[in-house]
Amino acid sequence: MSKRTSSAALNGAASKDDQPNEAMAPCEKQKLLFSPNPGRFSLVRALHLADLITELNGLCGILSVFSSMRYCLGDPSDHTNLWTGLAFLPFGLFFDFLDGKVARWRRKSSMMGQELDSLADLITFGIAPASLAFAIGMRTPLDHLLLAFFVLCGLTRLARFNVTAANGVIPKDATGKAAYFEGTPIPTTLGLDALMGWWISNGQIHDQLPGGVWLEGTALAVHPVVLFFVVHGCLMTSKTLKIPKP
Repeated sequence: MSKRTSSAALNGAASKDDQPNEAMAPCEKQKLLFSPNPGRFSLVRALHLADLITELNGLCGILSVFSSMRYCLGDPSDHTNLWTGLAFLPFGLFFDFLDGKVARWRRKSSMMGQELDSLADLITFGIAPASLAFAIGMRTPLDHLLLAFFVLCGLTRLARFNVTAANGVIPKDATGKAAYFEGTPIPTTLGLDALMGWWISNGQIHDQLPGGVWLEGTALAVHPVVLFFVVHGCLMTSKTLKIPKP
């Protein structure tokens, strides 16, 4: 879910003598810094405050994934790392909400910021929940395939939003914010995180996952609860489902 709008494409090349100026339009500043002779630390200098907040969103997702990995390597009866992995994700949502607010408040948005926003969302609301699902027991080959489907749906949904928002397919308000989402926004995967948290609190993980295993002992063995992820992936990529943007 990208909350930041992209600026119009810029024409012309920057001179090597041009120096970035804070008073310039954000995208013009970034264009100069990514020119053939950008100077030292151009990538860091190109980032705005909203971009740094977006990075914190991505950090929450990465740390959640690492927590899931630590759980898989440790004592299955110790759920500390599972709870830690779940705890990072609401903070990711907070930073995802905050970066758009800051970008509009400072009137500094850019194509780079929009792409950062989508990539961070994919980690925090796509890869991290799938990693937690693996950690709590969805580990058959078919489980893996269906969780991958869920992540790819999130990837496709974010790419579609960027394309449709940038090309004016979705109407925008006076601030440049898109009027609605096509399909459910990817942060709604927090609902799946809450469901997994409920299972963990009740000890319903691994062999105790609700619904057990279908076709156990075969190549098609699957945990039926993974279908929650499949359905959510389909809702994210829906073209007809339109949700007003707050």
